[in-house]
Amino acid sequence: MTDSVTQRVSVALCTHNGAGYVAEQVRSILHQSVPPTQIVLSDDASTDATVSTVREIVARFRAERPQLPLQLTVLSNPEPLGVTANFQQAIEACSGDLIALCDQDDVWMLDKLAVIVDHFAQRPELTLVHTDARLVDEHGTAIGQDLAAALGFTARDQRDVREGRALNVLLRLNVVTGATTVFRRSLVDSAVPFPASWVHDEWLAMVAAITGQVDFLPEPLINYRQHGSNQIGAAKPTTSQKVERLRVSRSDRNALLLQRAQALADRAPHFEGRASVEGTAQTKGTSRTIEALTAGKLAHERARSAFPAPRILRIVPVLIEAFTGRYHRFGRARYDIVRDLIQPG
Repeated sequence: MTDSVTQRVSVALCTHNGAGYVAEQVRSILHQSVPPTQIVLSDDASTDATVSTVREIVARFRAERPQLPLQLTVLSNPEPLGVTANFQQAIEACSGDLIALCDQDDVWMLDKLAVIVDHFAQRPELTLVHTDARLVDEHGTAIGQDLAAALGFTARDQRDVREGRALNVLLRLNVVTGATTVFRRSLVDSAVPFPASWVHDEWLAMVAAITGQVDFLPEPLINYRQHGSNQIGAAKPTTSQKVERLRVSRSDRNALLLQRAQALADRAPHFEGRASVEGTAQTKGTSRTIEALTAGKLAHERARSAFPAPRILRIVPVLIEAFTGRYHRFGRARYDIVRDLIQPG
């Protein structure tokens, strides 16, 4: 592996009533073959022993390995901020060259940080790296599926990300899960403040794709736990669950998608750097292309939100929107078209 000693890694660990799982997660962080230099614990108003559990495990580790530099920063919120704001708080408190996002209930493979840090060292142009993960149940038993498959992150999409076209993929669907993600601290200046309508990992990935370079590693480097208390899960929906979604009113979901597209379009003129769009490196001088893409995404979500409530009246406007090609460029075309035609208004 490439020498990675100079890369200091901070772990942004966000918790909320995670005492049941957090001990196993923290131990997997502390015993990495390339250990972090800082853990930022941002606790969102837990009422259990989450914070004290983390403090005790870290204190025991320091006593056992005093030669390893490890800073523990604890931020305790008296009132809950919510997932996105809590992660922003944790990230802004990180001082490392690289920042690894961390949920409270997963388990990292022993060489997770070693593999990712080495990848950054080999490719200094990279801004953000995410990986696959093995899905496990609440007991840590594999459920026979990896994260990429659950997200519908196809081999073609993976190739596009690896070849520098992450923005094209992310404008259609989010394939970046925070628990697998590490990024350079330089991304923080561009990404904060996080829009309230976005989830932290989706926003960081989008900004990284616009201002830098994103890459995907197919190795499953964490056990990604799925259980009844997940704030954001990843299990692939069953056919019955997909059908059930078609029975849910489309108004709230489409309103949220419109808010996200608006927030992205509003911030696009302020982003600087480079992104790859359909294989062409976009630089500061071609920022209009980024603005055009985000404006196109906004136009698409505005059109979808404006479809009339009666299904019969939606047929023509949905077909018109399909004719523009924006369903294909900015979503999962066939599924989104079916949703817009079938879901109640």
